[in-house]
Amino acid sequence: MTVRYPRPLRPGDRIGVTSPSSGVPDALLGRLDVAVGDLKARGYEVTVGRCMDGSGHLSAPAAERAAELTAMLTDPEIRAVVPPWGGETGINLLPLLDFAELGRAEPTWVVGFSDLSTLLAPLTLRSGIATLHGNNLMDTPYRTPEGLLSWLDIAEAPQGEPLTQTPPGRYRSGGWDDYAGHPEVRELRLDAEGGWTRLDGTGDVDVTGRLIGGCVETLADLAGTPYLDTTALAPGEPLLVYVEAAEGNAFAVCRALHGMRLAGFFDRAAAVLVGRTGAPGNRTLTQHEAVLDALGPLGVPLVADVECGHVPPYLPLVNGARGRVVHTAARSAIIQTLD
Repeated sequence: MTVRYPRPLRPGDRIGVTSPSSGVPDALLGRLDVAVGDLKARGYEVTVGRCMDGSGHLSAPAAERAAELTAMLTDPEIRAVVPPWGGETGINLLPLLDFAELGRAEPTWVVGFSDLSTLLAPLTLRSGIATLHGNNLMDTPYRTPEGLLSWLDIAEAPQGEPLTQTPPGRYRSGGWDDYAGHPEVRELRLDAEGGWTRLDGTGDVDVTGRLIGGCVETLADLAGTPYLDTTALAPGEPLLVYVEAAEGNAFAVCRALHGMRLAGFFDRAAAVLVGRTGAPGNRTLTQHEAVLDALGPLGVPLVADVECGHVPPYLPLVNGARGRVVHTAARSAIIQTLD
């Protein structure tokens, strides 16, 4: 399978907003308006779909969500689809999507993380279209910390241009901003210090491969199914696999990673990147120890506390992109190339 990239976004393009999983409650519509307004201020047209109801845990029945997403991904006027955020049970969308049809359409950027991992990784693995695991629409108004890129920076970049990101050395220790009371918030509170951590030993890391991954809790449910089969992705090349835990405790994450490894998801991994998490440890097992217990047998570098998950700030990664990970005493960086 050859990875296909959407063409770079440019002012005047149209961006679609739909909720393949959870919609937006009325109290948070102000934040949605701010985020849409920021896209328009950057020069984009925006279409907000009908599947946006936030009164329950799903924005609409599965058939309606699948139809709206398919319509946006096959509409040549829409160049990117950006959900407001993730959710809980977007997995029920997968059997209703025609991945062959989506693969024949001109590639469109699909952006998001959390429950959207349930959609992003299968889209890349089944259709061959690169997807963007990064900040959701509701996160878009935040100013990007030095060293990182926003999803828009990546989606607007020329194909083939190396995109380098380095950790800012700071992160949010906990809590969330009050979108209901302050929908216009743009400054990320990064009140703790910390960089990347190698879990499997010491020494410099410098590895390359094709990027693929997402949220542990959602991808684990796809392990062993055709939706998470990596065999067709860049055959003959190693993979850079990234995973991040949203809220599962260390025992749950350990079991999930073991299951993904037994199902073959990490078979071609040249390294595994592990997102920083605020999820709890257990009395006899930390989150770092859970990763090492499950993935240590791979014998590849395990680099943790990467900014690719639920703990802000956000380091967007492109599923299918050629990546290089460098982690030494002097420097940590991820370089992605869309080629």
